[in-house]
Amino acid sequence: MSQRYTHEFLKAMPKADLHLHLDGSLRPGGLIEMAKRSKIELPSYTVEGLYDKVFKESYNDLGEYLNGFQYTCAVLRDMENLEQAAYELAMDNLAEGVIYIEVRFAPQLMMDPSKGIDFDRVMHTVNAGLKRAKTEYNRQAEVVAGDKPPFDYGIINCAMRMFGAKGFSPYYTQLFQTLVDHEPKQVIKIAAMEMIRASIRLRDDEGLPIVGLDIAGQEMGYPAHDFKEVYEYAHQNFLLKTVHAGEAYGAESIFEALTQCYADRLGHGYSLFSPEMIQAPSITDKDAYASHLASFVADRRIAIEVCITSNLQTNPAIGDVRQHNFKHMFAHRLATVICTDNRLVSRTTVTREYELANQAADIPLKRLKDMVAYGFKKNFFPDNYLAKRAYAKQALEYFDKVAQQHNIS
Repeated sequence: MSQRYTHEFLKAMPKADLHLHLDGSLRPGGLIEMAKRSKIELPSYTVEGLYDKVFKESYNDLGEYLNGFQYTCAVLRDMENLEQAAYELAMDNLAEGVIYIEVRFAPQLMMDPSKGIDFDRVMHTVNAGLKRAKTEYNRQAEVVAGDKPPFDYGIINCAMRMFGAKGFSPYYTQLFQTLVDHEPKQVIKIAAMEMIRASIRLRDDEGLPIVGLDIAGQEMGYPAHDFKEVYEYAHQNFLLKTVHAGEAYGAESIFEALTQCYADRLGHGYSLFSPEMIQAPSITDKDAYASHLASFVADRRIAIEVCITSNLQTNPAIGDVRQHNFKHMFAHRLATVICTDNRLVSRTTVTREYELANQAADIPLKRLKDMVAYGFKKNFFPDNYLAKRAYAKQALEYFDKVAQQHNIS
């Protein structure tokens, strides 16, 4: 399929990334610098070596894909590194026209109570890095004059679907030691509930732009309904919700995210158009179930955070971008937001993901603008609805300006 758009145009157009893991998106050079500073052992201390041994172009499965997080999480427990990582992530996005990001991570993976690194400190540190980038960028003459939209961001906090009695982080290890008479699943839920309560407190009392809740980690065996009460608490406190659903499990996982967790958006949602991935014995007509669910998602304008490279890497059976379910999402007119998932682990950028989307489907300019618009209209903006509308309008007017500059009509 021929590419309608140049790399330069896709890079210059205003974009949003709503599915962006902080701990999977470090600069490789930054990771090496941080590891040396914190005396963390890496398999290699060159960018080429890290790409060769850890952050590959393709992976055998999700397990291999997740392997690199042990190194990134280890360095991010140093607060100087954490602030630097957040700042550099914002700057890397700005360098390719991404003017709105929602950075997600699991704060409890970074916490180390014995060193005084608690939830509040982790959150303030991440916010400080993002805020520094925002202040720098928004001081530019073009932004001040209103010729270019400003940069903004929100933070999405992830609860972990699963973690073990030791090794995941000092916080989780200590929690298991404290709650020694609880079932492991109860400990996991208690940690999630603690995280969501603290998130709402920091948002309300200290004005941190914590805009959403997510659950991350292994989908298989750790269903979304386990976290129903956590999502209900977020829902009752006006915190928006996304769920990793339909990445490594069937469409019933997506249904559960929508009906039991009040999901406002879906992370990945890949299996929506793969009825063969459905495993629930109660669903006898898998094709009909998937079709009804896809229609429901489309009708309700529930946005799907599409991460093409990540899906191709964690599910090698897809094979080629033209076989990715994005083409079905596009054909069925779902609200899709093009995202990176992990800029380092997937070795990608938002611009690159738009190029892949254009290889998977033939996207006319009007539909491309719609997709860009979803990133600004379906985000969990840290201000009120009127401010969000005004910001989206400014971004889309800038899109038209960039298209004109690149002679695209």
